Amino acid sequence: MKNINRIISVRNPKSPIAEAYRGIRTSIEFSNLDKELKVINVTSSTQNEGKSTVIANLAVSFANLDKKVLIMEGDLRNPSVHRMFNISNVEGLTDILLGNKNFTECVHCTDVRNLHVLTCGPIPPNPSEMLSSKKIKDFVESLRDYYDYVFIDAPPIGIVTDAGIISTYTDGCIFVVGAGEADIEMAKISKERLEKVGANILGVVLNKFEASGANGYYNYYYEQDTRSRRRGRRKR
Repeated sequence: MKNINRIISVRNPKSPIAEAYRGIRTSIEFSNLDKELKVINVTSSTQNEGKSTVIANLAVSFANLDKKVLIMEGDLRNPSVHRMFNISNVEGLTDILLGNKNFTECVHCTDVRNLHVLTCGPIPPNPSEMLSSKKIKDFVESLRDYYDYVFIDAPPIGIVTDAGIISTYTDGCIFVVGAGEADIEMAKISKERLEKVGANILGVVLNKFEASGANGYYNYYYEQDTRSRRRGRRKR
């Protein structure tokens, strides 16, 4: 699975970007105090905002905590997770829902310890109906017994309603916004659509943000933090 090395949390776990994903992981863990967050879907307003990249890095981050993690392909129209992990999409979720295969026949191990991937499988003619069926709700519920976290890569909520459907049986939702790419009005409409179905929006990830000298930005934050501690010591 050579393509997994393109995921920065694997390729360069000490980078500022990988650290940012660990920060998101910590925020999710703290949100877990009052309400159990086991099943989380990730969506965006449009395509190509990087939601699959975000979900892959988050999953790796949680798996590194020795948590059992599953990434489930919830985009039954344009699946992409399997490409990130260089996994075959011949069999997957749709086969399980149709009763053609069982879970163990379709789930894939990855090079990351504790991280599994369930691909879409054959693309169905009726994605929305399949995603709103009792069968998939029962299936997702059964995954709670086997995994500490299940991340579902949902389609863009601004294009189709599928992500809203998925949000009705997940514990939380992460909204990805591509910096410099997302239309502000479309992002607002997407957020409203999630709120209408009662989605528990955990937060927004600003993706593809390019600051001049990413390492410099990271060091600047560290210096600010250091100076704050020094001022605190002088006050004492």
